[in-house]
This record gives sequence, C-alpha cells and structure tokens, in this order.
Amino acid sequence: MRWDRLFDDLQAQLDAEGQRERDLEVSDRTRRERAGVGLHERLIAHRGLGVEVRLEAGHQVSGTVVDAGLDWLLVQDHGGRGSLVPFRAIVAIKGLGVRAAAGQGVETAKRFGLGYALRGLSRNRSSVSLVDVGGSVTTGTIDAVGADALDLSEHPAGMARREENIVARRVIPFAAIVVVRHG
Repeated sequence: MRWDRLFDDLQAQLDAEGQRERDLEVSDRTRRERAGVGLHERLIAHRGLGVEVRLEAGHQVSGTVVDAGLDWLLVQDHGGRGSLVPFRAIVAIKGLGVRAAAGQGVETAKRFGLGYALRGLSRNRSSVSLVDVGGSVTTGTIDAVGADALDLSEHPAGMARREENIVARRVIPFAAIVVVRHG
C-alpha cells in the first residue's frame, strides 16, 4: 500500500510537471504570435465595432472602425461623419480587443498608405476639417496630395470651394496631421 501511494505521488508530480511545460509552451507560442501582429491587423479584425481613440493635441475620435490601412484608421461616428487618423497620431485606443485579422483583406490594407486615403478625399472634393499637431483646426478642400504633404484650399465650413470663398491655400505635411474629418 505504501508503494502504491508513493507511485501515485510520483505520477502526480510527473503529470503536474508535464502540464507546466505545456502551459509554458502555449504561453511562449502566444507571445511569439502576438509579436508579429500589427496594429492595422488588429483594427481590421474589429471592423464594425466601436472604439474610442485618444489622439495627439488632446483630441479624441469615437465611433465604428470602418477600415484601416498600413498607417491609417478610418472611424465613423454615430452621425455618419468619418475621421481619418494617421497611426502616428494615436495615443491610445479603448475598445480594441486582442484578436487579429488574417488573409487577403490584411494584404490589401497593407498596400495602401495615408496618401492613398487622402487622395480619395481629394478626388471626391469633400470639404474636410483637418486638425494638426498644434491643435489648430483648418477647414477646406484638399486640392492635391503629394508623397508627404497635401495642398488644402481653406474656406469656411459648409461653403463650397469657390474662388471667392477661399481664404488661404496651405501645404500641410502628413507628419502634422492628427485627424481629417469629413462627411
């Protein structure tokens, strides 16, 4: 009987050690997998879900994740207004889980940078409200988008881009953009 208890105890110790090794292996594998997941993959996995995004210059964007690219996020608020946010302007995101997207949608998103998204707004001739890193808000229409900057004709919000409405023309480097709101 003593031998049975001894062998049972040894078997329990061996089983516990095996379980610890498996747990460590799973933890290590999970950490390695997470290390390869980019922010855009996590955002794409959360399309259609609500987030709160804290930005530079004390600004915040709340709404539904519509899309994400290599270096940008598009969030739509409850009123239907879109906010295009460069990743580098993001301070924190609330409501973003740990899951990540995989597959072709991720590959497509990787190809399109901030310039591509801004060119879409320029093509639509949409009136935008642009917040810069200094906290200033400029309203107007994006006339052209270059490799690292955009040209904006500044005019009052709600007015069409007509020569008589333009108060200034500005060149704004991408690095200065915190958020571009439209819609």
